Amino acid sequence: MIGGGLAGSEAAWQIAEAGVPVVLHEMRPVRRTDAHQTDGLAELVCSNSFRADDWTGNAVGLLHAEMRRLGSIIMSAGDAHQVPAGGALAVDRDGFSQAVTARLEAHPNVTIAREEIAGLPPADWDSVVVATGPLTSPALADAVLELTGEGQLSFFDAIAPIVNFETIDMDVAWRQSRYDKEGPGGDKAAYINCPMDKAQYEAFIDALLAGPKSEFKDWENVPYFDGCLPIEVMAERGRETLRHGPMKPVGLTNAHKPEEKAYAVVQLRQDNALGTLWNMVGFQTKLKHGAQTEIFRTIPGLEKAVFARLGGLHRNTFLNSPRLLDGQLRLKAMPRLRFAGQVTGVEGYVESAAVGLLAGRFAAAERLGRPIEAPPATTALGALIGHITGGHLEGGNVRFQPKNINYCLLPPLEVAKRDAEGRRLGAKEKGRNKKRAVGERALADLDAWLAGPPALAAE
Repeated sequence: MIGGGLAGSEAAWQIAEAGVPVVLHEMRPVRRTDAHQTDGLAELVCSNSFRADDWTGNAVGLLHAEMRRLGSIIMSAGDAHQVPAGGALAVDRDGFSQAVTARLEAHPNVTIAREEIAGLPPADWDSVVVATGPLTSPALADAVLELTGEGQLSFFDAIAPIVNFETIDMDVAWRQSRYDKEGPGGDKAAYINCPMDKAQYEAFIDALLAGPKSEFKDWENVPYFDGCLPIEVMAERGRETLRHGPMKPVGLTNAHKPEEKAYAVVQLRQDNALGTLWNMVGFQTKLKHGAQTEIFRTIPGLEKAVFARLGGLHRNTFLNSPRLLDGQLRLKAMPRLRFAGQVTGVEGYVESAAVGLLAGRFAAAERLGRPIEAPPATTALGALIGHITGGHLEGGNVRFQPKNINYCLLPPLEVAKRDAEGRRLGAKEKGRNKKRAVGERALADLDAWLAGPPALAAE
């Protein structure tokens, strides 16, 4: 197992739980990365959120539920170290990483080797899972490029700043979740909200557009991932983009001035269990550090903010998986290698861990001589595998970009257009019913897959 991030940790856990010994190679602290700050396994380098946790109404929540049923260490540790986040599952990043690390270190079938595997792994390693993530070392990325004949494996990603709670002016900001929606922890006031009027918003946009930004000339032809754009890039796409995205004011009422409607709102989400650190939601940025401090302190409530971490930009690496990987995530050009996690072309913590979970189960089944198929395409897990290994074929050409789990990846399902009394349902009600029905179908099909061959049953 190469890589001790979320996917690598999950894959190693699944292999070990199946009774197969696994060696987990993690290059930190022998070799550092531009984004990691600790030596812990499954460190969260960007947000601390696993996003929505409702399986009845959100595709990532459905993925959460499926992973829990398959004994996911990532979901188990996340549940144990959650912090308030409205309808989302967010975690104390340090407690989460420490829990995953401790459980893997204590597992009798797991050996952790702190070393870098540069280039392709040794030829006598006959079963390898590569989960080196978006920060794959250049030597390994170059080796894969040479082996596959691909021209490029990269895109840009960004991280958001974290603020010290004591430096937020709560006489200006207030606690509330959008529409007062409860999260898995039952908290209706999980976010800190900083309001802006129109003049403040316009000045903020001007500052974003004018602020000095980090540029990486060597990567100038590398695209951004649309699901994690820097805020200044969003602002460049239109002055109202942020106000209809991460800064949208809907569903929020200023507790200090309930009669005044905010033109835009900056939200912060709790980042650790103590509640001392708060993450600026959707504020990934490539602004230079000095500019970040100056511009973000113009946000009402953050005038005296002290930043525990400023935002930054890093390069992610991913494979053209539909062309390069088979249905069990093996590299067609060298089947002894499996790939897992973000490097396969999924985006997001949960998606990365989910692909690690499947890669681990595939590898364990192969070692044990047990046949195993991917989960049904009607499940979120099966949909991800379908996206990675068979999707995005247009006109005979593979057009592949990283993607989060979403309902569009699952087969459509028709639901009743009228209720039991014959009343015609509205679009929103039909949408809610359809999402629940898709979730119910997915969990039933996953249970059937787990119950018998060719599934590798959970121990």
